[in-house]
Amino acid sequence: MSQVQIKNLKKVYSGNVTAVHDVNIDIADKEFIVLVGPSGCGKSTTLRMVAGLEDISGGELYIDGKLCNDIAPKDRDIAMVFQNYALYPHMTVYENMAFALKMKKTPRETIDKKVREVAEILDITQYLDRKPKALSGGQRQRVAIGRAMVRDPKVFLMDEPLSNLDAKLRNQMRAEIIKLRQRINTTFMYVTHDQTEAMTLGDRIVIMKDGFVNQIGAPQDLFNKPVNLFVAGFIGMPVMNFFKNCKLLLEGDKYYAQIHDVKFELSEFQQKALKANGQKPGNIVCGIRPGNITIGNGPMTAKVEVAEMLGNEINLHTSYGDDTVVMVIQTMDLDVDIHMGDVVNFNVQPRFIQLFDEATGNNLIWFDEASAKANAPVCKSYPFK
Repeated sequence: MSQVQIKNLKKVYSGNVTAVHDVNIDIADKEFIVLVGPSGCGKSTTLRMVAGLEDISGGELYIDGKLCNDIAPKDRDIAMVFQNYALYPHMTVYENMAFALKMKKTPRETIDKKVREVAEILDITQYLDRKPKALSGGQRQRVAIGRAMVRDPKVFLMDEPLSNLDAKLRNQMRAEIIKLRQRINTTFMYVTHDQTEAMTLGDRIVIMKDGFVNQIGAPQDLFNKPVNLFVAGFIGMPVMNFFKNCKLLLEGDKYYAQIHDVKFELSEFQQKALKANGQKPGNIVCGIRPGNITIGNGPMTAKVEVAEMLGNEINLHTSYGDDTVVMVIQTMDLDVDIHMGDVVNFNVQPRFIQLFDEATGNNLIWFDEASAKANAPVCKSYPFK
């Protein structure tokens, strides 16, 4: 078993600068969990505290039920892959991969067997006699992963391992990590600022901002059910559109969302959630994902500022009043070409409208106060339909 429990973890640097605030994460055995967020959000610091490379200022870290706050990194049975590979330049690939095992005085035959088995899995057998300077970035990263794998660690820690690679190589290595995870079947903690990596790799994603956890959940839940404006704007590409001049109306027993001067009767599940929360009418922020907008007949009119042709789809950057609205339209659905300066009518289905409190930024449907107090916001159980 390779469970990791992070309880009220905190990191305070000199000058009373708090980098991580009371983080709580329970990582199951063989789970792949991704910490994601903008630069400076505390994700790498959290990972380094798990690795033992940063002292823990407060809280508790358990690996397989064992308190590890004061246990040396070498005794935690973890392996870490760094952003900059961290290979020994004077050693061959074989020697780099075998180094940790040699330090443990592992028998030579065992070392050779493990190194060659892992090299075969990662397709780097042909490079075992080369030194790192003779390898490409992707090959070096495979060596760094292989060096961690030969140790058979309880937990794999990866700190932005693909950020130094070009876009094509990142895509290839991302696929390799997915395959690797299926073959070695251990627990992973992975840090990235790239939401595509997070969405494609993680069983669950931890979204952090300013040292706080904003939401933990499965990728599709975070996409469909963001608990606040930050999560909604961070997950998804292109990012969610936010309409500021909006109101939540209550007429009789029905709720409506008014975007500028257009009123939408909300769907059944939205009505149920708002009534359960006793939601009062007032000013709100409405969010709509670019792919949930249709053009043609619609009650709203926008002017096209930029049209980005991407083959199967076209991204329209438009202005609608004071708001900028991005629309992702499938080119096969277009009857005419659209150019800068054109005026388009557009529409949305009410069930796709996300409703956010103007003051707090919390999602009026999906934010859960009790879970937020436990620093692990989760979605309410209303079906997204």
